[in-house]
Amino acid sequence: MKRLFAPLSAALLLAVPASGADESFVAPPEAIVVEGVPKIPTSLAEQIGPYTEFRSAAFTSWHPKRHEMMIATRFGNVTQAHVVRSPGGARTQLTFYPDRVPGGRFDPKTGDTFVFSKDTGGSEFFQLYRYDFAEGKTTLLTDGKSRNTGARWSNGGQWVAYGSTRRTGNDVDLYVVDPSNPKSDRLVVQDKGGGWEVADWSPDDKQLLVAEGLSINETYLWLVDVATGQTTELTPRGAGEKVAYGNAAFAKDGRGLFVTTDQGSEFQRLASMDLASKKVDFLTPDTADVDEFDLSPDGKTIAYVANEKGVGALHLFDIAARKELPGPKLPLGTIAGVRWHKDGDLIGFTLETARANADAYSYDVRSGKVDRWTFSETGGLNASTFSEPELISWKSFDGREITGFLYKPPAKFTGKRPVLIEIHGGPEGQSRPDFIGPWNYVLNELGVAIIQPNIRGSTGYGKTYSKLDNGELREGAYKDIGALLDWVQTRPDLDAGRVLVGGGSYGGHMTLVVSYLYSDRIRCSVDVVGPSNLVTFLQHTSGYRQDLRRVEYGDERDPKVRAFLDRTAPMNNADKIRKPMFVIQGYNDPRVPRSESEQMVQKIRSIGTPVWYMMAKDEGHGFAKKANRDYQFDATIEFMKQYLLN
Repeated sequence: MKRLFAPLSAALLLAVPASGADESFVAPPEAIVVEGVPKIPTSLAEQIGPYTEFRSAAFTSWHPKRHEMMIATRFGNVTQAHVVRSPGGARTQLTFYPDRVPGGRFDPKTGDTFVFSKDTGGSEFFQLYRYDFAEGKTTLLTDGKSRNTGARWSNGGQWVAYGSTRRTGNDVDLYVVDPSNPKSDRLVVQDKGGGWEVADWSPDDKQLLVAEGLSINETYLWLVDVATGQTTELTPRGAGEKVAYGNAAFAKDGRGLFVTTDQGSEFQRLASMDLASKKVDFLTPDTADVDEFDLSPDGKTIAYVANEKGVGALHLFDIAARKELPGPKLPLGTIAGVRWHKDGDLIGFTLETARANADAYSYDVRSGKVDRWTFSETGGLNASTFSEPELISWKSFDGREITGFLYKPPAKFTGKRPVLIEIHGGPEGQSRPDFIGPWNYVLNELGVAIIQPNIRGSTGYGKTYSKLDNGELREGAYKDIGALLDWVQTRPDLDAGRVLVGGGSYGGHMTLVVSYLYSDRIRCSVDVVGPSNLVTFLQHTSGYRQDLRRVEYGDERDPKVRAFLDRTAPMNNADKIRKPMFVIQGYNDPRVPRSESEQMVQKIRSIGTPVWYMMAKDEGHGFAKKANRDYQFDATIEFMKQYLLN
């Protein structure tokens, strides 16, 4: 998951003169409400400015007949869908909305249309739309009210299958629609639970391959007859071992599947499954997660991405010969969105490194050539000089080795450096050596070191490690940060007396916990959309997410579990928080309701601890709009200067 604590873009400055003073200040965007946040000097915002002008681009789809890409990038306030017609070519914007559009998918036959999704104000109640190139017209395909996700074109291009909560508001049922005729929309099968998603269409478009996710460690696969709605379960239930299937797709002959699964292993391995016998045959070793894959148009080669100690590696696998093929040599970073072009020559993907924000690329399997399709701007800064992370490790309370990444300030900063500990969200997430965007300002201009820990419960280190924080084991994750604070004390280049802890979503929850557990060992904290009490969070998060989150955090309806969650809740320990805190929240957040932040702010304020609060009325789970993200980042730097550096 992308870090909520690290905004990837920021906004235009709106200066207002201070009454009776020479200094001017940045005006908050109209949608932002602040309490306790001081005025942000324009001079500070101007210093930060170049670091907030980074752009990024993500590959999302190939045109079926031409070598043209659909990408998602931002030229205004939010990300929109664009087309690029050649490597390094101009980016042509196609959608123009006040809310973000995370790209789209061309229809697989003609490329005359594409389908995309969009919500309003960060609510995550996504609607599906069809865009027609000939008319330049957009048509709503869904009901305009429910949450609609996972749109997937049929092979023939006649239908789109997707999941929707429209029947109950919580359960995700499966629908199909002919995008050229929204009235054709029909329910295929009713489901129970919020974890259902269409994985693929069968080659003849008569069946859907569907995943039922109960947790990050438990998934079941089903076949659904599109005409009748009849369902057939493919994977055993209640057989002892809980198995997760991360990705799944039909083989070209329709008689088997390719999947990623941790069946009998620690990691998500690439495997084939025979539909008749249900036998699973593993194709990759049990050494690294296969994050994603795509099958070539002729069905002979699989392109897949492996998470090799945090670094993404693009591999090619010859199915018949059962062997690896030569692949591209790429910079160390992360890779996503791998997809073959229909001609079978090109593979599109998104690449991000510590010194280059995400951009769209292609790899020609015949010539071996790698082409960069987008060259996202870096605010005029020379990103090739930015800090690259160092892999670090420390022993926790139980002797377990915990790892993370350390970004060091330039050598011009001498002596012990202040430290920002940024904890990733999830909890099923992982900090990886990617681009940290405007936080390079913190390194290059403030001389603050950044540590991104992968505490127990993180993914990428095997399923046993990812389960080590489930339920009442969560205190182990809290103690991992305590052990990290011990490790910081041993470093001659780091200042254990000047530590800021921060994070978004689950990282925000961890921030709140660390703020009360280790209040005497930190200077201040920044919490972005973090649950302050897992009991009230589980009670009020959107219904389609409740059961999924209960597997991770524990079921608050169980008296024993509830007692543990109440005992460890930051909200119930707020009187121990004696260091300044900055709390940031989106009004429309469907995952972590704003009440989680508001109750924490009120409690901290009541005991006299300094607290800043920022809320955006047009945002959800983290800020997406550039103007809002700008102001959030500017204010965060002002907070750091006042409480970490002074």
